[in-house]
Amino acid sequence: MALFVFHPRTGTRNRETLEATLSEREFVKIFDTTLRDGEQSPGCSMRPEEKLQLAHGLEGLGVDVIEAGFPIASAGDFDAVGAVAREIRGPVIAALARCRRQDIEQAARALEAASHPRIHVFLATSDIHLKLKLNISRQQCLDQAVSAVRMAKSLCEDVEFSPEDATRSDMDFLCQVLAAVIDAGATTVNIPDTVGYAVPSEYGELIQTIGRRVHGIGKVTISAHCHDDLGMAVANSLAAVSAGARQIECTINGIGERAGNAALEEIVMAMRVRPDRYPYKTSVISENLFPMSQSLTEIIGMAVQPNKAIIGRNAFAHEAGIHQDGMIKNSLTYEIMTPQSVGVPGSSLILGKHSGHRALGLRCEALGFNIGKHELDEIYRQFMALADKTKIVKDHQILELIVKVRGSNAFLDASDKRSSSQAWPQLGAMPQSASRNDVSVQGASLRTKIDENDPQEDYLWGV
Repeated sequence: MALFVFHPRTGTRNRETLEATLSEREFVKIFDTTLRDGEQSPGCSMRPEEKLQLAHGLEGLGVDVIEAGFPIASAGDFDAVGAVAREIRGPVIAALARCRRQDIEQAARALEAASHPRIHVFLATSDIHLKLKLNISRQQCLDQAVSAVRMAKSLCEDVEFSPEDATRSDMDFLCQVLAAVIDAGATTVNIPDTVGYAVPSEYGELIQTIGRRVHGIGKVTISAHCHDDLGMAVANSLAAVSAGARQIECTINGIGERAGNAALEEIVMAMRVRPDRYPYKTSVISENLFPMSQSLTEIIGMAVQPNKAIIGRNAFAHEAGIHQDGMIKNSLTYEIMTPQSVGVPGSSLILGKHSGHRALGLRCEALGFNIGKHELDEIYRQFMALADKTKIVKDHQILELIVKVRGSNAFLDASDKRSSSQAWPQLGAMPQSASRNDVSVQGASLRTKIDENDPQEDYLWGV
C-alpha cells in the first residue's frame, strides 16, 4: 500500500513528495526495547521462543537496534538473547548489563553469535539513586561507569552507556560522567527519563545542554529513552530529536515499566505525517506497525486500549454523524494518514446513537437493500430509538428494522437480490460474513447516494 505525506493545512497528499522529502531528511535510529524494557511491564514476561518470534517481526519492521534482554537476570533471558543473536542478522542486537564485571561478561557471552552486537551498560547518576539505592558517592559512580565502559569496550566495539535517572541528576555531574564514558570508549550515550518526570521543553533543553557542554559528544550518538508516567514519553522523545538526539528507544504498543515507554508506532508516524515539524526519517516499514502490534498482543495477552493512537481499534473508526458524513465524501476530512499506511485494512463507520442518515443508508446498501429516502427516514427513527438502548447497532438488528418497515417481503426486494456477503466487495475490505458491526472504508473517498441539496443533514454530532 502507498504511504502518503499530508500537507498540514490543505490536506493534499502526494507519494512523490514523500519520496523526495525522505531523501533530504536526517536519519534517526529506532532502538526497540520491547523484549527488554517492555517485558518488564507487569504481566508481559515472554519465553525465549516468544522473544525470538517477536525479534523476527522487529527485523521485518525495520528497526535499527533490538535490545533482546538482560542476560544476567535469568538463564531464560540469557538463552533468549543468545537465540536472537544467532538468528537475527540485520539489526544491531543489544544486551543490557549493570556496571558489574559479571553482568558485562554474561552479556558478551550471550552476544557471541551476533553479527552486530552491542553491550548496553547503565548506572544511576541522580543523587536520589546514589544515596537511597546504591549508597555510593558521586566519585564512586564516576569510577564504576568508566571502568564498566572500558571493560565492555574490550569485549565489544559497540558500547552504549545510560546514566539512569538522568533527568533528575545534577547537570554538572551528568555532563562529567558522559564526557568520561565517551573518553572510555562509549559509542552511544543514552539519556533516560527513567521515571517519566520531564516535560518536552525541559527534556529538549537537557539534550541541547549535553550537546553544548559534553566534551567529545560529536563523536557519539545521543539517544533518548523516555517513560510515560506523565503521558509525555512520545512528546519528550520527539523534543529530544529536535534538540539533536539521533536515536530513540521505544517499544511496540508503548509497553514497559509502570505507565510504559514511548510508543514506537506513534514516534514513527509523527515524523512521517509531520515532516514540516520533524524533518527526519527512519528505516521502519510503517505498513508493518499494526501486524507487529497484533503479534505482541497475542503473545503477552495484554490488549491495546481502543483509543490508542495509530494501532488502537478506534484509531480509524468513526461514529459521529458529522465525521461519518465527511468520511463518506472524502476520508481526508477526518483522517491524517491512510489506515493502510500503518497496516490497518481500512477505516470503519460504527453505527451507534451518534450516527447519521448517510452512514445508515450506506450500511443498508452494503447489506443489499436499495432504501428510498422516506423508508430511510423511518428506519433511521427506529434505529435511533434502538441506539439509545445499545452501544452499537449490529447488522442483524438493522435487518430487523428493514423488515419491520418494509414488511415480510423485504428480502425479496433487496437490490439485485444480493446477500450481504456478496455486497461486501463493493466496500473493498469486508470479511466473508456480514457479522461485522461497521462499514469499512478504503481509499480517499467512499461515496453513496446522498441528497446533494442537504449537505448539512448529518451535522448533528461534531468534534
